[in-house]
Amino acid sequence: MRLLIVEDDRDAADYLVKAFREVGHVADRAADGEEGLALALEGQYDVLVVDRMLPKLDGLSLIGQLRAEGVEAPVLILSALGQVDDRIKGLRAGGDDYLPKPYSFAELAARVEVLSRRRGGRNEETVYRVGDLELDRLSHRVIRGDDEIALQPREFRLLEYLMKHAGQVVTRTMLLENVWDYHFDPQTNVIDVHMSRLRSKIDKGYARPLLHTVRGAGYVIRDAKS
Repeated sequence: MRLLIVEDDRDAADYLVKAFREVGHVADRAADGEEGLALALEGQYDVLVVDRMLPKLDGLSLIGQLRAEGVEAPVLILSALGQVDDRIKGLRAGGDDYLPKPYSFAELAARVEVLSRRRGGRNEETVYRVGDLELDRLSHRVIRGDDEIALQPREFRLLEYLMKHAGQVVTRTMLLENVWDYHFDPQTNVIDVHMSRLRSKIDKGYARPLLHTVRGAGYVIRDAKS
């Protein structure tokens, strides 16, 4: 799942980004409403988590502008304003859910998952298939043939990105930005290491390899029969 956290409290934002990444999601952060608006208009996010009281552009105005621009990604509003009237204003402004502060991360994560499932059921694929390999985004299950394959969170994100772009060559830069959330090359072999582990799990012992290296270009996942 790809998330955008719009929160001006740096400690709170860093905590949420770290927590969501630890459970296998991609999370970006915006420090004010204007930055959040720009990122939300440019990126394709599954769910937005938006603080109500933001500098430069408050959370409700941000949501209103997103809806006016046709952005349909579900929005969960976080706010210290937790009265019934405050919640009603947030939902009427275009929010899909409203969670008062203080909150538990477990509840926040559960609400985000629910919003993602609702959206996925309407607009997005939730299951990717390449040959006899199947990845379910919602249940986090990977199956090849009759075998269920256990993947670490980063391996799952890597495979999910490759399968989302099945048949297309995916470059190292694309992987660094979309799987590792790096916007620079760390000059390490982190991609090679994870790709080797992933290949050993999804290809080793099967008749046809699905994951291929395109020398000098990147990687592609495809069924040789297709």
